[in-house]
Amino acid sequence: MPASETLHVFQSTVQPAELSAWQSLLSARQATSELLWLGTTPVIVTSEMAAINVPRNLPRPVASVVCDGNVRLSRRELRPEGTIVTIGPAKIGDGGVAVFAGPCAVESGPQLEAVARAVAEHGVAGLRGGAFKPRTSPYAFQGLRWTGLELLEETRRVTGLPILTEVVDPRHVEGVAEVADALQIGTRNMQNFELLREVGAAGRPVVLKRGFGCTVEETLAAAEYILAAGNDQVILCERGIRTFERATRFTLDISAVALLKQRSHLPVMVDPSHSTGLPKLVEPVALAAVAAGADALLIDVHTQPGEALCDGAQALRVSQFREVMGSLEMLSLGLGRNVSVVMNVDVRDAPVAQSA
Repeated sequence: MPASETLHVFQSTVQPAELSAWQSLLSARQATSELLWLGTTPVIVTSEMAAINVPRNLPRPVASVVCDGNVRLSRRELRPEGTIVTIGPAKIGDGGVAVFAGPCAVESGPQLEAVARAVAEHGVAGLRGGAFKPRTSPYAFQGLRWTGLELLEETRRVTGLPILTEVVDPRHVEGVAEVADALQIGTRNMQNFELLREVGAAGRPVVLKRGFGCTVEETLAAAEYILAAGNDQVILCERGIRTFERATRFTLDISAVALLKQRSHLPVMVDPSHSTGLPKLVEPVALAAVAAGADALLIDVHTQPGEALCDGAQALRVSQFREVMGSLEMLSLGLGRNVSVVMNVDVRDAPVAQSA
């Protein structure tokens, strides 16, 4: 990649022949060029830095951005109005506050049923739940895998809530994408580049969690792998970084939320559960994230945290989650925003699969 380059952004209605003519024009000027796509928006990247006299028969770019480094398609200048990511019926990045809540791990049918009904009752945009769980220890609970995915699918049927779940292996992407409404890339896999390429090509929205040892720049560079595959439905998730501080599980980088909103057109999600590791801090940290501009929150909820097979110490009880949602509604109202809610069916008597 050259030290500096120009990104020419065109309207999505520009024809392939016109884009080819543009590249021929650049080639005649001894400039290199590459055609990329931001969703359906064509972007020509070129080493030509000087102003170009565009022939009348060629379309003019709607924007031309000079940049350097490893970040191209995620730059705010390419889409100043921001990107709206659609996960099932939920929209993230439209000005509202979307909450995805549920258990860190799917443990059983009854457990998932109870949590799903609770979060649906208190108003959420979607259900989070891990079927595949990469753990530090090989002896820790690794998730129910494909059985867990089946339980998530059944839960969506009865609640209407879209599913956000993690994929950990490039070989699993196709199978998980057939069921999930959105794919999550966990902190340990943020720089698993083959996995990023696979999820980029899967045609599903992606929540990309920041690596706990990675910078903002590295996070944006990781997002480029997904964007370069033609998928502009990407959400950046701040989930805390590892510092010398031991009072919390990780240190939530609240400044990264505002910085990502300024530097990128992609929506930003914050995970107050994994970042703090303490239920009593979830509410104040979630409120701070929304005040800093976060578009969405990812919150762990469990009906019996003391019996959870994964990260029970950080999970909110249903009563605590209700209080958090109430506070979020008050804050959002004061900020001129709203908490996004997916209208779902009555789940009081709807059975969810009891297997596993």
